[in-house]
Amino acid sequence: MAGIVLSGGHVIDPESGRDGPGDVAFAEGAVAEQAPEGARRQDVSGLVVVPGLIDLHTHVYVGGTSLGVDPDRYMRLSGATTLVDTGSAGPGNFAGFRDHVIDRAEARVLALLHVSFAGIFAFSPTIMVGESHDMRLMAAREAAEVARANPGAIAGIKVRVGRHASGPSGIQPLDVALDVADRTGLPLMVHIDEPPPTYADVVARLRPGDILTHCLRPFPNAPVTRDGHLREAVVAARARGVLFDVGHGMGSFGWETARAAAAAGFWPDTISSDVHAMCIDGPAYDLPMTMTKFLALGMPLAEVIRAATLAPALALGRHDLGRLSPGAAGDATVLAVEPGPVALRDVLGEEVIHDRRIVVRGIVRAGRWIESEGRG
Repeated sequence: MAGIVLSGGHVIDPESGRDGPGDVAFAEGAVAEQAPEGARRQDVSGLVVVPGLIDLHTHVYVGGTSLGVDPDRYMRLSGATTLVDTGSAGPGNFAGFRDHVIDRAEARVLALLHVSFAGIFAFSPTIMVGESHDMRLMAAREAAEVARANPGAIAGIKVRVGRHASGPSGIQPLDVALDVADRTGLPLMVHIDEPPPTYADVVARLRPGDILTHCLRPFPNAPVTRDGHLREAVVAARARGVLFDVGHGMGSFGWETARAAAAAGFWPDTISSDVHAMCIDGPAYDLPMTMTKFLALGMPLAEVIRAATLAPALALGRHDLGRLSPGAAGDATVLAVEPGPVALRDVLGEEVIHDRRIVVRGIVRAGRWIESEGRG
């Protein structure tokens, strides 16, 4: 493998604080100190080079679940070299997910294992059955066993609670998931939808390093009150180290909530798309489109990049990802910040017009250049 050099771009590497012109070299599938002899030079002048994007909330068990999208097509579309599938599979069907998707994908696919035995098994435009409604499906022992048996592929635990996801079970599935996460030493990601349980009740149970996804969902169960103040439970959770993830999806990002949170100084720790079959054509689309919405909210570009690279890597405990230091995984995403206008729609249909848009222009995955298929 001769290697590759991305030359002439503007490098943003949140770990090192690098934010300026420079080259990035890759050799033997990793970031290199300098270009190896005979390396291919890829001119990225006028573009932004960042660590390989990490989409912390995706659904890519294609063919195995009704909501799965193809991981390699999505990598080329979004520029995300690491896709974290959040609960598509549970302990009862994880083996199929690993054999048919994780081990075959060109993209790096990591899983957050659902504590529900079969994961998210009925999520479609015509059939919608919350997998956490029936406590008989909460498979704590099996989830712990499967997680321990697949340390390279399973990066955490997932559970979904809310009126749609857990219904009559309420908050009980979260207690099961917390127990599994504690037993395995893995981070926990929690989905929240409409109450019950309430946003406050959920975050009050979370520990340092646990992740609440759909953190900027619209009313009801938003993190802000009617007058725009952050809920006390949200402030307390962030202070003790709970992480807040966007998880845009088809129902979990509202402009009204996001503006109020931004005005209160509450930015998400991680930006993710929650891409699946029912939102890849809108309103979420992909990770760059979701990132663009935070530019529109006033989040600085370098912080937007951090929230989609270094921050999710740290949340997963993956110190080889989300950075461009020598020896790190040989992944990078080449972006353009193009002039607009671009229409940015939330899950309620509100549209904001912004004058800049983040688009993907190229990918390096494991030290190899891949042409993108980004929108725009």
